[in-house]
Amino acid sequence: MADAVIPPAVLRNLSDKLYEKRKNAALEVEGIVKSLAAAGDHEKISMVINLLTNEFTSSAQANHRKGGLIGLAAATVGLTTEAAQHLNQIVRPVLDSFVDQDSRVRYYACEALYNIAKVVRGDFIVFFNHIFDALCKLSADSDPNVQSAAHLLDRLVKDIVTESDQFSIEEFIPLLRERMNVLNPYVRQFLVGWITVLDSVPDIDMLGFLPDFLDGLFNMLSDSSHEIRQQADSALSEFLQEIKNSPSVDYGRMAEILVQRAASLDEFTRLTAITWINEFVKLGGEQLVPYYADILGAILPCISDKEEKIRVVARETNEELRAIKADPAEGFDVAAILSIARRQLSSEWEATRIEALHWISTLLNGHRVEVLSFLNDIFDTLLKALSDPSDEVALLVLEVHACIAKDLQHFRQLVVFLVHNFRNDHSLLEKRGALIIRRLCVLLDAERIYRELSTILEGEADLDFASIMVQALNLILLTSSELSELRDVLKQSLVNSAGKDLFVSLYASWCHSPMAIISLCLLAQTYQHASTVIQSLVEEDINVKFLVQLDKLIRLLETPIFAYLRLQLLEPGRYTWLLKALNGLLMLLPQQSAAFKMLRTRLKTVPSYSFSGDQVKRTSSGNPYSQILHDIPCGSQISEDGDVNQDVGTSNLHNGINFTSRLRQFAQMQHQHRMHAKVQAQSRNSSASSSKDVQRSEEPGHQLPLDNSEPPSRSSRKGPGQLQL
Repeated sequence: MADAVIPPAVLRNLSDKLYEKRKNAALEVEGIVKSLAAAGDHEKISMVINLLTNEFTSSAQANHRKGGLIGLAAATVGLTTEAAQHLNQIVRPVLDSFVDQDSRVRYYACEALYNIAKVVRGDFIVFFNHIFDALCKLSADSDPNVQSAAHLLDRLVKDIVTESDQFSIEEFIPLLRERMNVLNPYVRQFLVGWITVLDSVPDIDMLGFLPDFLDGLFNMLSDSSHEIRQQADSALSEFLQEIKNSPSVDYGRMAEILVQRAASLDEFTRLTAITWINEFVKLGGEQLVPYYADILGAILPCISDKEEKIRVVARETNEELRAIKADPAEGFDVAAILSIARRQLSSEWEATRIEALHWISTLLNGHRVEVLSFLNDIFDTLLKALSDPSDEVALLVLEVHACIAKDLQHFRQLVVFLVHNFRNDHSLLEKRGALIIRRLCVLLDAERIYRELSTILEGEADLDFASIMVQALNLILLTSSELSELRDVLKQSLVNSAGKDLFVSLYASWCHSPMAIISLCLLAQTYQHASTVIQSLVEEDINVKFLVQLDKLIRLLETPIFAYLRLQLLEPGRYTWLLKALNGLLMLLPQQSAAFKMLRTRLKTVPSYSFSGDQVKRTSSGNPYSQILHDIPCGSQISEDGDVNQDVGTSNLHNGINFTSRLRQFAQMQHQHRMHAKVQAQSRNSSASSSKDVQRSEEPGHQLPLDNSEPPSRSSRKGPGQLQL
């Protein structure tokens, strides 16, 4: 029937290999359809369209398919205003031809659809998604001619969409979102072009759907093509400006995308993401409260970024975020933010670790109860941070610890954990011990810290560690400017109760080290007891460790801290026990050591006179101490202030301090240390003997000597590190 409508000659020309014959045949088809439309014979028009579709566009012959496409476009032109009712018949076969294996057929499909679109204009919108999908594929076509034809068609479709009131953005967005992750550069250009065009249409709210394709735009910022990066950046900049001017924006969904992109390996992507986050923090308000933890997780690493621009924006954003006052009732997740800060304490970058600590401090100041409820989750991490290679980080950690330790319960926990860490990591005590103790003394009160440490160390089972720890604490006490007030209190041990209580509190743990006890007595001006302690030392006590500590003490005696002690030497009659104590130390030092020469030189400067009542007697002896000691009546004792007392008695009480009991306490502790040293020495000797026996048993033909007895080893009677004679 359709064959009767269209002459056979026209049909032959429509499938001819020559373009001119096909074109002329299409003009004939246009005229036939126009006359049928004028007559209102739409049945025959449908027959013509079906003929062009079935016999031509679906043909196996490429020229037939080309003729069919030209014929369909011509039929649409012939229909003019009445094309809408036949549009579905016409457009479907054209769209199918976009995937034809012959590039020329694809080209003619673009040309045909272009002509069809020019005729139907707005009626074309119902096929928009299908056309968009086809154009998206053709934009990356392998044939440049097809690409060029697709671009022409694309521009026309954009014009139609921008002037149409039937375009549905809701139906289009899922299609756009699906295509946004395509990597082909031509497709990316095509997509950005459409996003830009649609965003320019006042009646289309692209900003409301921005979260659906925002990630794809950010993905394009790292494209290898400079042009694509530039187009994506331009589109993002435009959207950011719209966000600033819009009263209603879905910050939450976009924040999730930005957080991920802030960790991109591409520098430009990171900078753009962190810039957006910065604006969101300023603009987002309450909407962003549930996302603070995620945002913080993105900001903290960027604070240490290698690119300065990123670091600057990240720091500004961090300050903005920290300045916002949010409440857990509003969705502010303290636990999540605390977790982020704790995780960033393990960052390889110092600046990030510092800011993480500032966040923990901020949370403690604003949400102390909530933070302390999660203390078990962060305490170990904070303690490990004390070993941080950065002093600034370590000091900030101490400030956090001090803030936590304002409560008595957590104060005790802090000191216990601190001692535990020192015990397990001696390098921490060696490298950071002084810094940690000094800083805590400033932040939490020196006396409180020292009393608590002394209480813990008094019952310490690891005697070697206890001795090392006490020696470290003693050195800090004697040298640190932060502990000057504590030293002043101890100097009053024989005068007031505060000094006495502190002296007694420290004494129990200081017993772990003979030199620490002697130093404490010199500091507290309990010179008689210092002399008694020195006299009580036995052979095993005078080892290398003791002599090293003694050397340090002799050098400290020459510092301004012990200026009061050196001035007391101007009154040898009053401070006889001081002279006796110093002389005792001198006798313990090897004569060729620098410390011996230093102390002997100091003692030679002591004035050669003593007090006896009100009379000053000058001694003729070259030894300034002999006459002093000679002048003391038999059976008398000299108190710590130098006054001669007859028959003081055996209790040895001064300001309530029972020095006899203290001396017994010291002796018992040192006995424990000596026994511990012997056990260790025996264990080492046993291990060495076992090794030798194994070695001998493995030596072939080795004969045991007739007499294998050996003299007792001297080392078995000495502590570790003791001098061998």
